[in-house]
Amino acid sequence: MDLLWAHGEASVRDMVERLERPLAYTTVMTTLDRLYKKGLLDRRKADRAFVYLPRMSRAEWEQTLAGQLVAGLLADRHNSSDVLISCLVDAVGQRDEAMLEELERKIRQKRREIERRKSQ
Repeated sequence: MDLLWAHGEASVRDMVERLERPLAYTTVMTTLDRLYKKGLLDRRKADRAFVYLPRMSRAEWEQTLAGQLVAGLLADRHNSSDVLISCLVDAVGQRDEAMLEELERKIRQKRREIERRKSQ
């Protein structure tokens, strides 16, 4: 995925040439086909080969992964919500005070959205 995000699109041959370690053409082809079947890549026919391109940006992919992680942790709300919230606040607070302020801003914004929906 990193190579596709960096180059936008590539054929199997392009990918094989760009990889840092040697992999068989068929291995790369199988991997790209599986990513296509999972909905992570699009592809189009170019001559006799497929050219693959990512369906989402790296930022969109990271947001999807983070959302799935949080949803999984919140699935058992009684056991993990306190841990999740504490870890998030601790991690953000240790990393960057501005990020912590941004988190507070987003919480206030989300609360306003919820209140608006309730009043409609």
